[in-house]
Amino acid sequence: MTSMMTATRKPLRALMALGLLAGASMIYTGSAFAGECPADQVADNAMEAGATAPKDVTDDVISAIDLSSKGDAWKGSQLRMRKLVVQPGGVVPWHSHEARPANILITEGAITEYRSTCKVPIEHVAGDVTAEFGQLAHWWKNNGSVPAVLYSADILSPEADASGSM
Repeated sequence: MTSMMTATRKPLRALMALGLLAGASMIYTGSAFAGECPADQVADNAMEAGATAPKDVTDDVISAIDLSSKGDAWKGSQLRMRKLVVQPGGVVPWHSHEARPANILITEGAITEYRSTCKVPIEHVAGDVTAEFGQLAHWWKNNGSVPAVLYSADILSPEADASGSM
């Protein structure tokens, strides 16, 4: 029994070692993961404000939870889940995440993000998740030929402008 367990562990250890080596080499080279800004392109105020009006995009709130019952700090805040469908050529306009943290999941198509903290556009494809928070402002454009479908989970505080919170 012991020799069988030892024999089974050797391939697992080798696989883990290869995984650690691959991960370390990615960190060492400074390369970006898919859907991220390349390390050598990160900068404050790297991109000017882009499109300011939505174009060919639907924004449907799927669910919202009033967080007021969690205490005074949460009074008037909501946890929302939204589905955005951005048609080819469509735009999610320039907006800030200073008062509205969000996680975005791209489930279909691809979409390009123009981010205030990156000198180059960032391409997001189905399966990518991106966190949006802090001193980040950005806009998105579907430069592809099929609709891009995004799901957004965000916290909408009373300070955030609900009408301009794409």
